[in-house]
Amino acid sequence: MRITLLPGDGIGPEIVEAAVEVLDAAAQKYNMNLEYDRQLIGGAAIDATGHPLPEATVKSAQAADAVLLGAVGGPKWDNVEPTLRPEKALLGIRKALGLYCNLRPIKVSRFVSHLSPLKDERVANADLLIVRELTGGIYFGTHNEAALDENGVETASDIEIYSRPEVERIAKFAFEAAKKRKGKVTSVDKANVLASSRMWRRITAELHDKDYAEVELNNLYVDNCAMQLVLNPGQFDVILTNNIFGDILSDEASVIAGSIGLLPSASLGDGTGMYEPIHGSAPDIAGMGIANPLGTILSAAMMLRYSLNADAAAAAIEEAVERVLAKGYRTPDLAGAGLTKVSTSEMGRLVAEELA
Repeated sequence: MRITLLPGDGIGPEIVEAAVEVLDAAAQKYNMNLEYDRQLIGGAAIDATGHPLPEATVKSAQAADAVLLGAVGGPKWDNVEPTLRPEKALLGIRKALGLYCNLRPIKVSRFVSHLSPLKDERVANADLLIVRELTGGIYFGTHNEAALDENGVETASDIEIYSRPEVERIAKFAFEAAKKRKGKVTSVDKANVLASSRMWRRITAELHDKDYAEVELNNLYVDNCAMQLVLNPGQFDVILTNNIFGDILSDEASVIAGSIGLLPSASLGDGTGMYEPIHGSAPDIAGMGIANPLGTILSAAMMLRYSLNADAAAAAIEEAVERVLAKGYRTPDLAGAGLTKVSTSEMGRLVAEELA
């Protein structure tokens, strides 16, 4: 199984190496052969090649079974030409791999639930998956920059656009995911205002009635969904939504878990999938050995599940993370009274040992 590693910038190399140690432990336990190809992306690629996404990186990713990404960016590259900023590499690699589906699981560990801004009783049963359409909608529609109209009034516009195939493929993914979970999909839109949302709701209902009648389907307006995530996150199983709504709701939901250092994500398409923690490159703590690698380790577990068909190994990693937390080990971002503070590499080693 070929995995392209993109450590990137800041804390990226540290957290990716911790995840690789855990992957190696899983490979040994479950008799898997994992081959790694480390490539440059983001600021590190700019420094080495002058471009944030070298062709060698793209070719490696396209030939791999999966891609594991650390993080990109940092103040060092704030003044480079806009089209060459490190973050441009993310859009480029997503396009090159055809990644149209973003998965953001939100599961609150009982060992860190006290860090959530919500009361314990509200987050106790939170275990949801946000399925976000990633390559359509207003972000990819026509953008008309600010200009004076015929009346001399400055005006700008951005067009929200979706096609039936785009809606069908992301809705199918959400229904399939729900079949492996609790069997419930909440489709989020703004059908009372937007024509694209009305089409989205209609197509989702048609697909449900035709192929997924065993899955429960309900609809929420995006503003109500945002409120319900705070009031009762435990009511959700799979949330299906478009690009811009998913962008906002997934960030809101990430706060529920209490720490973004614990949260993984996946971007999937019809070919190679890419996996990464949701946090940034944190250049202020890079090289200090204090970054939390658990989001990356859990992203590696998602990679095993969704791209490498190794469900047992994925579940074992997730359980190992829980056991390490249960024993009181924490990186400094999560440490508190009565807990054992460990470094980035030590956390990776502890999870690997627990897995073994």
